[in-house]
Amino acid sequence: MMMTDEWMSIIEKAETLSDMLLSSEIINEYRRANHAVYSDESLAKAIYDFSNIKERYEEVQRFGRYHPDYKTVMKDIRIQKRNLDMNEKVAALRVAENDVQNLLNEVSSIIAKSVSDSVKAPAGDGFFADSSCGGGCGSGGSCSCSA
Repeated sequence: MMMTDEWMSIIEKAETLSDMLLSSEIINEYRRANHAVYSDESLAKAIYDFSNIKERYEEVQRFGRYHPDYKTVMKDIRIQKRNLDMNEKVAALRVAENDVQNLLNEVSSIIAKSVSDSVKAPAGDGFFADSSCGGGCGSGGSCSCSA
């Protein structure tokens, strides 16, 4: 594929769009929330500990209830996850992450639809996703999908 002036223009415009996104309030809020979480030493340690218990959880899942630490690991992971979920800084970071994801999905969708309605683009979180079949895959919508 040859680099043409048109191709370079598209790349420059994409970089401009990227700069606009990076300077947006949504991205700035994400950065603030991320900094608030990871600059808090005790919270960063709790996240690190949760990552470690997740590894143990994955190991236990391979053997299921037959693993000797099944009950302990299952209880520990629920407690640690709940503690993280209840933390205001973590909750704010999750909201900010979702806002960034929604913004990126919307931009991707606009670009894709400007090319053609048949070009695939991110459709959101999969639960409340906009879908051309009127209800999402598995709903038996107008596209007759069932997967």
